[in-house]
Amino acid sequence: MEVILIEDVEKLGRKGDVVKVAEGFGRNFLVPKKFAIQVTPSNLRQVEEAKKKIAKRLAKELDDAKRQAALIGEVSATFERKVSDKGQLYGSVTTQDIADLLKAKGFEIDKKRIRLDEPIRQIGEHPVQIKVHPEVMAELRVSVVQTEQAAS
Repeated sequence: MEVILIEDVEKLGRKGDVVKVAEGFGRNFLVPKKFAIQVTPSNLRQVEEAKKKIAKRLAKELDDAKRQAALIGEVSATFERKVSDKGQLYGSVTTQDIADLLKAKGFEIDKKRIRLDEPIRQIGEHPVQIKVHPEVMAELRVSVVQTEQAAS
């Protein structure tokens, strides 16, 4: 029996795929659970139209992500932190700090999309990768500078 998957099914296929399955599996499980529909010319046409719309939407999302990545690359990200005599930061710059700075500059980036192997604990300039889209990474230059000490 051939069916068109209308949901992703593990170890079988992705949404929109036409797969051949056992008669009982298709009739008793996939179709009643709304994971698939039977192959008919009408259903095939509908799936193809849906795939075209999805492809168009994904292409637009990719273009938007590329534009956003370019804008993020132009952002100036400077953090002031207290520094010990040995040049170590008291505290660190974390993904949450970077996400908050980006939010203040108009970007909605979840901190989970910011790639830091470990929090930044040194003064200087650090490249930070941000996953804007599954296929697009942006690079943000983060500068950590010493807080100006008040004269005693």
